[in-house]
Amino acid sequence: MFSLNNKEEIDRVYAQLSPRADLVYSFVSIYNSYINEKRIYGGVGPEINMVEVHTLTMISDTPGITVSELSKMWNRTKGAVSQNVAKLEKKGLITRKQNDEDGRIAHLYATETGQRLSTAHKMYDNLDIMQTQQELLAECTIEELDAFYKVLKTYISLFDKD
Repeated sequence: MFSLNNKEEIDRVYAQLSPRADLVYSFVSIYNSYINEKRIYGGVGPEINMVEVHTLTMISDTPGITVSELSKMWNRTKGAVSQNVAKLEKKGLITRKQNDEDGRIAHLYATETGQRLSTAHKMYDNLDIMQTQQELLAECTIEELDAFYKVLKTYISLFDKD
């Protein structure tokens, strides 16, 4: 392909390839900040970030789910999911119930406040997704958006192979 000893060739190839990779890096960096920003969803419940509210919604939609099951679904470590679950529990949004047969396993349930917040989150997301789609359609065709989402899905599958 090219020699690791040829700086000019490496620089030339890098200049060709890096702009697209830089776009992905920039998007990921900006989106990472966005998902960690705390907000109040629909005036319900405490301030919470996207990672926490999506975890809450998964618990609300799947009563009795475990940390292990959440970690598989979100492709996160059990430790990372446990930290989010602990924050939700501290905020009074979920409860844990120990498994009668195996005390090491805890089943997670949304509290009444957690369920209201989950519903408010879904409404917030519905409106946000529709608004974002309208803004994207001002610059892109529906076919381009479909292709973008197909590429994202394929990109994610590349990470799943690792």
